[in-house]
Amino acid sequence: MSEVLSHVEAGCATITLNRPEQMNAITVELGRALHEAIDDCAARADVTVIDIRGAGGNFCAGGDFAEVERLRADGPNGLRPLFVNFAQACRAIARCPVPVVAVVEGVAMAGGFELMQAADITLVADDARIADNHIRFGQVPGGGSTQRLARLVGRQQALGLLLSGDRLSGVDAERLGLAYASWSPQEFDGKVEEFLQTLAGRRRDAVTGIKSLVYQGLSSDLDAGLDLELDAVVDHISGAAGAAGVTTFSQR
Repeated sequence: MSEVLSHVEAGCATITLNRPEQMNAITVELGRALHEAIDDCAARADVTVIDIRGAGGNFCAGGDFAEVERLRADGPNGLRPLFVNFAQACRAIARCPVPVVAVVEGVAMAGGFELMQAADITLVADDARIADNHIRFGQVPGGGSTQRLARLVGRQQALGLLLSGDRLSGVDAERLGLAYASWSPQEFDGKVEEFLQTLAGRRRDAVTGIKSLVYQGLSSDLDAGLDLELDAVVDHISGAAGAAGVTTFSQR
């Protein structure tokens, strides 16, 4: 059974972590397959949005303890592929031209929480159980939490969460800016589908242009980012796609 599944429908690529009995815990193979699935979906011209979710009602419980224990027997070189593969999958999200949405319900712990942080947009169920619980086992995060979390929520909140291991709900995640939206379990599936189909129906060149500008802006100063945006909007509107958009807007 494949540890990661993917399919494309109506502009939306869905990638599913497929180890439901283990709450989709991360293995060397899952990290490799996730990276491959993201790259494959990103390369498709018929995909405008990608969502990542977990099978069986949970997002991801983090690293597979049984695999970690087995790999530890081979020393640092044995462990490294587990973390490298997962890190490459998370980094692939930023390189992906289209937005990658984490769809989070149930458990999102440790590496699952780190995958949430790597996503461009996160949608959560109100009753999701979210935490970086490495500290509870005397461990150090290895999937990006010490670097991404402070950039998302600030130093105070990041250190508080990482050092306490406190659990968050979906509502908490939205409040802290770790999620775009949180919905009740009863309306979650419908709201997620509505959001994904809205993004899937957008012009792909506009979607990819916006994502690219946001990421470039985050790695430069404000003036440089504004110059990039200015050049991009002039180029876009000057082209056929932009002209069609202006015509549509003026007709309204």
